[in-house]
Amino acid sequence: MLRALDIRDMLIIDRLELEFQPGLNVLTGETGAGKSILLDSLGFVLGWRGRAELVRAGASQGEVTAIFDLTLDHPAHNVLAEAGLPDEGAELILRRVNSADGRKTAWVNDRRCSGDVLRQLSETLVELHGQHDDRGLLNPRGHRLLLDEFAGAAPLVDQTRTAWREVAAARKALDAAQERLAEARAEEEFLRHAVSELDTLNPQEGEEAELYTRRRRMQGAERIRDDIAKAYAALGNEGAEGRMGDALRWLEDAAENADGQLEGAIAALGRAMNELGEAQQGVEDCLSALDFNPSDLEAAEERLFAIRGLARKHDVTPDELGSFADGLRQKLSALDNSATEIGGLEQAVQDAEAKYEGIAGKLSKARSKAAKKLDAAMSAELAPLKMERAVFSTEITQADPGPEGHDAVAFTVATNPGASAGPLNKIASGGELSRFLLALKVCLTSGVAGLTLIFDEIDRGVGGATADAVGRRLAALAQDAQVLVVTHSPQVAALGGHHWRVEKRVTGGQTLSSVTSLAPKDRVEEIGRMLAGDTVTEEARAAAKALLAG
Repeated sequence: MLRALDIRDMLIIDRLELEFQPGLNVLTGETGAGKSILLDSLGFVLGWRGRAELVRAGASQGEVTAIFDLTLDHPAHNVLAEAGLPDEGAELILRRVNSADGRKTAWVNDRRCSGDVLRQLSETLVELHGQHDDRGLLNPRGHRLLLDEFAGAAPLVDQTRTAWREVAAARKALDAAQERLAEARAEEEFLRHAVSELDTLNPQEGEEAELYTRRRRMQGAERIRDDIAKAYAALGNEGAEGRMGDALRWLEDAAENADGQLEGAIAALGRAMNELGEAQQGVEDCLSALDFNPSDLEAAEERLFAIRGLARKHDVTPDELGSFADGLRQKLSALDNSATEIGGLEQAVQDAEAKYEGIAGKLSKARSKAAKKLDAAMSAELAPLKMERAVFSTEITQADPGPEGHDAVAFTVATNPGASAGPLNKIASGGELSRFLLALKVCLTSGVAGLTLIFDEIDRGVGGATADAVGRRLAALAQDAQVLVVTHSPQVAALGGHHWRVEKRVTGGQTLSSVTSLAPKDRVEEIGRMLAGDTVTEEARAAAKALLAG
């Protein structure tokens, strides 16, 4: 509930402090006195988009503060929590400043915040129905939302949205799989040839480096083997070994007659023979290692070049050919198993669609049931508004499936007996639209506590008994909600529980607007003025007293 509104230096208001009450609050005054400025100022502090220039002429800045009383379960608490703003419990203070240069700054409970947060809070705090806001009734896209609110179908709508997202996700998965299949089909011949080629070659990780090393060793062996073989021959029986063996035998034969003079030479020659044997063995081992068939070199080169060529062909490294082949095999496997995968995804789409249809069907039934109740409730509300002959009908037709189901909802009316029903904008006049809106708000907010509803001249185009009926419906609406009404109707003003008069005056060459809370005697004068004009007669006062007496 809006408890207080403090306005400073906004348009033609220099300083204004208002304290509102539960029930029906009415604001009256002559045209141009500044009633709309109050709504502009309230809209400003709530973050609504309105006039660009709001600061009073000559002031450096304009400021509006609004104080709301909140219940413990008020949805504004959730907005505060999500925005990380302080929550003072039962009280919410909004303040917004508009500098003369156009800059705007806002605070919630003394903490800076954005205009978006103000707007989110405003959706939980206030509903404004201005002189043109009833045109929202003319837009069928809003009718379904109103019907869902009346039906209390929010949980079903949420379930329908979730089911629709599941349908969309299942369809997306199927489309992606079908696209992958089409791509795979287009390259199937390449895949099978590439896999066959890779399977035939069967390259192993590290094989390219091993082949390269073997090839280099065999190529080098061809160049050095002849020299090593000559060295082996020179060391063998026909070379150094034979000569040293002969020398050793000759020395041993002569040693008997040399008196020991050859013992050192014979020992040294024996050691040399041993070293020569080791050298011969090493050369022989090397010759064995270098001994290869020329066809081995040719085979190694062919495989090395084949592996490198295949790697270049597929733009991978030789060691990556194995994993690349695995990837191609997976694609072929997916291609071979595509029928099973596509079938499973098609079944998932069917299951998701069936689930959606089931939930959307429940939502349709809830809407149909609520439509009958709303039509009956509207009929009951229209009668006191002097529209007992009007017929309000909620028409539900089949629409394309979507996140909110497959129903199109439209409010139609027939204002005269026997007349065919039609859209509101073609059937209802301006005053009738206002009353349709009022009746609809009474139906939609019945039993809902804690709301602040603002009606800006909802009674325009009506008078007399009809205006009295409008006032009584507003008063009935105010039983469960705080209602603020800007009105030119004395019948509506007389039914208010609290009454303020908006006046415009010229002070010091400046035009300023003021708001006065009216005592019972002042209310008689104000309603008398609304009845008679500038000159309030005794007859007008008597009529005002009669209206106030109800």
